[in-house]
Amino acid sequence: MSDEVMVRVRGVHKSYGALEVLKGVDLDVRTGEVAVVLGPSGSGKSTLLRSINHLEKVDRGYVSVGGELVGYRRAGTRLHELKEREILKQRTQIGFVFQSFNLFPHLTALENVAYAPVASQGRPRRDVLPLARSLLERVGVGDKADAYPRQLSGGQQQRVAIARALALQPRLVLFDEPTSALDPELVGEVLDVMRDLARSGTTMIVVSHEIGFAREVADTVVFMDDGRIVEQGPPSEVLGAPRHERTKAFLAKVL
Repeated sequence: MSDEVMVRVRGVHKSYGALEVLKGVDLDVRTGEVAVVLGPSGSGKSTLLRSINHLEKVDRGYVSVGGELVGYRRAGTRLHELKEREILKQRTQIGFVFQSFNLFPHLTALENVAYAPVASQGRPRRDVLPLARSLLERVGVGDKADAYPRQLSGGQQQRVAIARALALQPRLVLFDEPTSALDPELVGEVLDVMRDLARSGTTMIVVSHEIGFAREVADTVVFMDDGRIVEQGPPSEVLGAPRHERTKAFLAKVL
């Protein structure tokens, strides 16, 4: 893990009408770091994740990835939103693995993985297909290249979705509760893939309820409650000896 900050979140606020979901969030994630974000439902975890790749526009504050503002350009003291085309280009640097897989049902596993590099990055299909095959092998579903999503288990679909996120060769991969839609016996196979990614030095921010995974794999555990980061630090501190009463109460319920 490097000392270089890959993700910088500063003073981020986000409201939906009268409901304030993020209340001034600050977070740094270094290159090669795995940050696992924990917290009760409604604490703002997924909104924070979606703000990092500008799927949600922040009301105040900013996010930068690799030193580049996400979704905006700075002119003097003001931020101006980028055009959609420029935002989409930025998103190719940020892989996103959703809770519900979001695979194209009419494309095979191989075609799902190859789609974004060809469509978003303009890379030649003949170059992308071998990469897509190798990524399917890497996540353990190389034998499913020609299968359609409906022919795959939930765990297999999620592993294809991880391969799809990696196909863009992103700087950063975001995971939004990647195991919560899976049957319990399929959770382990997806977490195994994520462990391998962590070992390979991929910068990852993972919103999850998997405390064991956080304890084993995270460099940093971030605990959120009511739109704020309440506590953050190494797993041994946040999970082993939490300082904040809210963190203690949450862990007492889930451990």
